[in-house]
Amino acid sequence: MTQPLPDLTPAQRTEVELVARGKQEKSRVLREAGQPETPEAAHSLLLRLGLWAEARTPYADRLGAALTPVMLDVPDFQEEERLDLTHLPAFAIDDEGNRDPDDAVGTQPLEGGLTRLWVHVADVAALVPPGSPLDLEARARGATLYLPDRTIGMLPDALIEKAGLGLTETSPALSISLDLDADGNADAVDVALTRVRVTRLTYTEAQARLEAGEEPFVTLARLAHASRELRESEGALSIDLPEVRVRADEAGAAVTPLPKPEMRFVVQECMTLAGWGAAIYADDHAIPLPFATQDAPTRDVRGDTLAAHWARRKTLARTRFQPAPGPHHGMGLDLYAQATSPMRRYLDLVVHQQLRAALTGGEPLSGREVAARVAQASLNADATRQAERLSRRHHTLRFIAAQPGREWEAVVVDRRGPQATLLIPDLALDLPLSTPAPVGTALRVRLSDVNLSALTVRVRPV
Repeated sequence: MTQPLPDLTPAQRTEVELVARGKQEKSRVLREAGQPETPEAAHSLLLRLGLWAEARTPYADRLGAALTPVMLDVPDFQEEERLDLTHLPAFAIDDEGNRDPDDAVGTQPLEGGLTRLWVHVADVAALVPPGSPLDLEARARGATLYLPDRTIGMLPDALIEKAGLGLTETSPALSISLDLDADGNADAVDVALTRVRVTRLTYTEAQARLEAGEEPFVTLARLAHASRELRESEGALSIDLPEVRVRADEAGAAVTPLPKPEMRFVVQECMTLAGWGAAIYADDHAIPLPFATQDAPTRDVRGDTLAAHWARRKTLARTRFQPAPGPHHGMGLDLYAQATSPMRRYLDLVVHQQLRAALTGGEPLSGREVAARVAQASLNADATRQAERLSRRHHTLRFIAAQPGREWEAVVVDRRGPQATLLIPDLALDLPLSTPAPVGTALRVRLSDVNLSALTVRVRPV
């Protein structure tokens, strides 16, 4: 039987907190209280005693993700030869409040009915060469950690201020160009060190310009749709599931469905094309990269319902990174590399370091060296992504607990025997429920009995 708990001494509190943070396995306090010696039990105890606020999330700490900002010195850009593209309009399009603009898009008409798509990416590798202290720190983190209540960068804020596109009058960039025909085929691909003039826009602002028929937004949309159709003809999967933005502070949490204007799709498709172009360029020049590959889906799922999209996502294999190119079946591409987020993902930075070395006459890393970086960075980035997922769930449950009488729309998207999986679109949250309702059934449910330490909530059909 659980014993009543006395006030904890400072030493006892420290002991329980270490267990809750995943830094210690044993706890005399928990044992004497008849509680399991687990991080979840320690977290529950700290909540019940009021020693931890509900806003506190221990998941990044447990998983070993870095929670302190990078404080290393950031060098200045050195003078070097760059292609001047400041005469071509370029736009960094992001969600409102984005503070690390690392990619921008633009177009250039060519003869013969071709259009040159430009994807400019912040030239982070100019400031973070392989083996530098900044490179080692970014590799140890793997990726920027995005939590609902804060962001912990993979690189220093000072670097973002220097390299972010559109944060100064002109910006150094590594630019990927694809000369595309009307059907989305690439006639030529190139990579260059450039200088660009970038205007920052939100998706809402860019969407308004598209709907007003302004260029280059109309052309960007045309290229994106042609590219998507071409990739789908090669087997690319279309997966459209609800997305939300989770924000939190000490006072509470908010979950907001993420709007999906056409320009969001357009920018995503341009980034996909940039990754394809970078991979083609590297393959043509025998440059080892952390190429992204994915096996073919395990089965074919038809339909456009939420359940179909859920099932389709489950057919996808995990993306693998390797120093030699291979097909990425989920994207319908014969080769691909993530190349547009070098401020936020370490393997994107490695892509830039490799391309920059080739462009400047340096010596790129060997395939073996790239593979070693993939192994280390992937492990660390996995911890970061898991910490993000658990923290978002934690604050989503806070949001639910604050409105106990609310009814939610849900859809049965999967089932295994008597157990079904419900998806609540307004929360982008999936939950188990014992129900005979078949896949595709819409239900109204109430959510109660939130348990933050266990990350669970009870579902009751209305």
